[in-house]
Amino acid sequence: MDTTLRDGEQTSGVSFSVSEKLTLAKLLLEELKVDRLEIASARVSEGELKAVKKITSWASENNFLEKIEVLTFVDGGKSIDWMLDSGAKVQNLLTKGSLNHLTHQLKKTPAQHFSDIKATIELAAKNNLKTNVYLEDWSNGMRNSKAYVFEYLDFLITQKIERVLLPDTLGILTPTETFQFINEVRQRYPNTHIDFHGHNDYDLGVANVMEAVKAGANGLHLTINGMGERAGNAPMASVIAVIHDFLKNVEVTVNETALNKVSKLVETFSGFRIPVNKPVVGANVFTQTAGIHADGDNKNNLYFNDLMPERFGRKRKYALGKTSGKANIQKNLHDLGISLNDEELKKVTQRIIELGDKKEVVSQDDLPYIISDVLDSDTIEKRVIVENYVLGHARGMKPSTTLQLKVEGIQYEAHAQGDGQFDAFMNALKKLYKTHSKKELPSLIDYAVRIPPGSHSDALCETIITWKRDKHEFITRGLDSDQTVSAIKATEKMLNII
Repeated sequence: MDTTLRDGEQTSGVSFSVSEKLTLAKLLLEELKVDRLEIASARVSEGELKAVKKITSWASENNFLEKIEVLTFVDGGKSIDWMLDSGAKVQNLLTKGSLNHLTHQLKKTPAQHFSDIKATIELAAKNNLKTNVYLEDWSNGMRNSKAYVFEYLDFLITQKIERVLLPDTLGILTPTETFQFINEVRQRYPNTHIDFHGHNDYDLGVANVMEAVKAGANGLHLTINGMGERAGNAPMASVIAVIHDFLKNVEVTVNETALNKVSKLVETFSGFRIPVNKPVVGANVFTQTAGIHADGDNKNNLYFNDLMPERFGRKRKYALGKTSGKANIQKNLHDLGISLNDEELKKVTQRIIELGDKKEVVSQDDLPYIISDVLDSDTIEKRVIVENYVLGHARGMKPSTTLQLKVEGIQYEAHAQGDGQFDAFMNALKKLYKTHSKKELPSLIDYAVRIPPGSHSDALCETIITWKRDKHEFITRGLDSDQTVSAIKATEKMLNII
């Protein structure tokens, strides 16, 4: 069960819009192929109700309604009314899974709590709603009030419910405890469907999930990118990879190849950035930095493991920096279609090491310029030069650019308007290429700007643009104190590469 849209949305500062929730729900069910979606908490807001109505309407038309679930509360039927209004058919009822929570939060006896739960489940059944039951703080319950947990479960299995949901609410379990506690529940209730809901406070979320499955859990609650309160939930991508590679007797429906795509979309919608070293979906996890690794990859894939990037729709890369070595550089040169002799390669390697020592960012797309600079040769010529430009921006008028471009010694000029100064520049460039060249300009698919932390308004600004041509993506960078000019410099690099 994916709970990105409910528990994941409890990440501090994250709130998905109605259209974003609907888009993600479609993607999670149709492309990623998760079995169930927990999409909201009942009675939170009008916006939440509107989002649930949109999703249930779509799900009903596409045969997914039974897969849509909503967190509800023991509240005298108010959540049930909300469910009926929303069109959802499955409630995940939040109840107390530890005596500590029951005594100090609800201030009720077990018998009183069970009576309230029974009434809620019966009301749901009367309205043709299915019920799963969360035992909030179950992990602490198993540690400190196990007799209460089993008293509650003995009662619960007599009720008309589909699943028992066992959360490590505060993320306090070790893998050993997870196996022991799930196994105890499994042995005592062999015919009950058990879900495990792991949090990641000690960075043990994936390990605990693995042990829960070994112990006999039937279902797992996961989120995209590990989103969730505090340190988040067990992350979908890592768990799916672990199950596929280490638990061969366990079947899952999740489509691995869609994980990266969904991860990036959740990152965009949430503004919750993925750490570059996050397993499976991080930007750097399929990038080899050390030269000895690239050399080993050339010699019978010595540094490969089962986590091949192609499984997740990704590609292995070889970083350039002070630890690169010749093998890394040769891999990147091969991708660019450039070959150097040993002496030339030695000089280029030394230059990249020097740049790496200065903390300079070196990319594959910088290589032609480093080669040209270091070897003082015509290996890669600067055949396209942005000679001059006038950038105009006046209040109440569309931004405009007049551009002079020199291509292999011939000068061209164009004027265009756009939604911004750089957009106007690109429109002028497209006009020139459409008129004078058979080349298709690449599509701009990502545009990022950054300055050094703690800098002021006069700081140097680095613009990083990702381009796509055919199926190939590449990145260029520009550096200047003016953001638009740095983007133009990055664009000039792109023109020379193509």
